[in-house]
Amino acid sequence: MFPESGRAFGPDLYVVDEEAFRAPGRHGNGSALSLVAEPTSGSTKETDWTDKAAVYGRVVPVYLVLDMREGQLTIFWDPSEQGYRARRTVPFGSPVPVPAPFDFTLDTTGFEAGIDS
Repeated sequence: MFPESGRAFGPDLYVVDEEAFRAPGRHGNGSALSLVAEPTSGSTKETDWTDKAAVYGRVVPVYLVLDMREGQLTIFWDPSEQGYRARRTVPFGSPVPVPAPFDFTLDTTGFEAGIDS
């Protein structure tokens, strides 16, 4: 849950501090998220790129959008009150550095198998 925006999302993949699961209620605190990944589909693409990017961009350190139609991954990082300050797009099959708090290189080769045709 992101109280400041009045929104709640159910990310497809996320990394969260285990404290988020100890909170009362059925929604965890969005500020406990450290990474969110959303593979796009025809019905979710616009929300993944607009609403979610705007809300996550204030709190979540790393946001990955896997565009399954275009065959590319966009990584957003460096959240601020105005949204993410940095982003990079790579085609599936290219490595992409994932910044702090993770600091590793993500191999996107396997994502090519999921491309919508």
